[in-house]
Amino acid sequence: MSEEPAVRELRLVVTAEDYDAALHFYRDVLGLREQGAFASEDGRVTILDAGRATLELTDPHHAAFIDEVEVGRRVAGHIRVAFQVDDSVATTAKLAGAGAEVVAEPTRTPWNSLNSRLEAPGALQLTLFTELGD
Repeated sequence: MSEEPAVRELRLVVTAEDYDAALHFYRDVLGLREQGAFASEDGRVTILDAGRATLELTDPHHAAFIDEVEVGRRVAGHIRVAFQVDDSVATTAKLAGAGAEVVAEPTRTPWNSLNSRLEAPGALQLTLFTELGD
């Protein structure tokens, strides 16, 4: 008999100065499904389903290596959000058209994925990656 996991969900909470623009970008352009939205006199929050969540921990040296592979220089802060997508080339173009700044176009990585890097609404740096398989 296995134990139930102590953690059932990872939720990344982003405070966006332009809430409407960020919501449009992540929900309507990137395509994260809305799970719930709540409003009160104190403000608004929307919970978006981003699929399966993992927490990737890295030390500063490996973070610098990832930046070097994906961008060519160290650019990320201590938090970077990575989304696995079916087509990182098309999704990069789509998000750039919606206001994200492309930091690096899709690049084949040593771990056999096609990764791009963007600066997105909510002051988040994003990696979009497509697993290339064998």
